[in-house]
Amino acid sequence: MTAAWPVAAATGIGSLPGTDPAEAVRTVLGELPDLPFLPELPARGPHADMTGRACALLTDLHVDLQPSGWRITSRPSRDGTRARDLLSRDLDALEETEARPPYLKLQCAGPWTLAATVELARGDRLLADPGAVKDLAASLAQGLADHLADVQRRLPDTTLVLQLDEPALPGVLSAQIPTASGFGRLRAPDRLVAIHRLRTVLQVAERTVVHCCAAKPPIALLVDAGAGALALDAAVLTPRDDDDLGGALEHDVRLLLGLVPSTYSRLDPAALTAPAKALWRRLGLEPDRLPGLVVVTPACGLAGASPSYAREALKTCTEIARRLGEEPE
Repeated sequence: MTAAWPVAAATGIGSLPGTDPAEAVRTVLGELPDLPFLPELPARGPHADMTGRACALLTDLHVDLQPSGWRITSRPSRDGTRARDLLSRDLDALEETEARPPYLKLQCAGPWTLAATVELARGDRLLADPGAVKDLAASLAQGLADHLADVQRRLPDTTLVLQLDEPALPGVLSAQIPTASGFGRLRAPDRLVAIHRLRTVLQVAERTVVHCCAAKPPIALLVDAGAGALALDAAVLTPRDDDDLGGALEHDVRLLLGLVPSTYSRLDPAALTAPAKALWRRLGLEPDRLPGLVVVTPACGLAGASPSYAREALKTCTEIARRLGEEPE
């Protein structure tokens, strides 16, 4: 967790508008020179959204797409093949640019968000079956290990960062995920089980991030699971998060801080920088540590933005990171 990260850097959360992977890669490499990411393009359909992309990485677990969403199945399906093909095209687009960035961030839905989203063959969420969740975490871990190895072969001199997206985790932990009937709620996992399933997946990479843009992010649990960085929306952080967040930063856990709105807004780098400095003062941390611990991001993914706004948002993240690096307060 203390391995080197870029200083005064910016990155994106993962998704971008559009359907052209080559154009998306050029945008990311052009606007985020220090910590680019492999773009996700959910406008191509469910096979390319957060869940479909993660399902493409599962090992020894097969899925297909039903009207209600992704479901575990007993045999390979055309839907699974389609999802894997789209991911492969994205990697080809990155490799074909011949750009070799010093760092690259890869994103994937985490095990608890997948468990709350993907259905068992009988129709309920995977979350309803603790044994199925355990198998899912192991399958995802192996698939991500293979994915990281593939990307590393393509980009041998690039340092890879793995981001797990866990937007559903607060709901999972507070027993807010509905049953198949919609009349009940699925039981929350034990805290130690929640930690262990996350750790199973996080341990496949040296540099890791867990992204949770929901209110009340379970910061302490994520740190206990081994996250090397936390990706959080600055707008939902409150003083009640300060103790856990401050403790994490004191132990050199990085913070990917969502400062730039994900949908159209007037982008004023000076005004958008202020919340980061205010948070730092509230936490009582040394100002000169801010550029080394904070990476600037949009508040969440940019799939719902226009292409021009998405590009401007990423450019603004880079400008804010530069300001934080030059003017710690």
